[in-house]
Amino acid sequence: MAQHYKLDRVREMADNDEDFVAAIAAAFLEEVPEDAERLRTAVPAKDYKEVYQAAHKMKPTIDLFELGVLDTLIEVQDWGKFEQTDKNVDEQLIIVLTAVDNAVTEIKADFGL
Repeated sequence: MAQHYKLDRVREMADNDEDFVAAIAAAFLEEVPEDAERLRTAVPAKDYKEVYQAAHKMKPTIDLFELGVLDTLIEVQDWGKFEQTDKNVDEQLIIVLTAVDNAVTEIKADFGL
């Protein structure tokens, strides 16, 4: 139960409307894994634009659910944005993808989705 994510800010935004919280959780499950998959393929392919776009799109949701990897995600995003060919973000990518996978598993269980 909510070890890999937090709902404090989600509940605050939803004004403690649990139906709305559940809808936001469902939106997380719909959007974030798809963007994480984009990162999973774009980083090894050095598709900088795709990496930047996917990471940038994920940031608000990763922040809202407090996955604890926002700074790491920003590193991945900036790698794509600035085409940092001299830098390797494989470790950062693994950290972000692991956090997303853990949160997805937990949210599905916690919300019965």
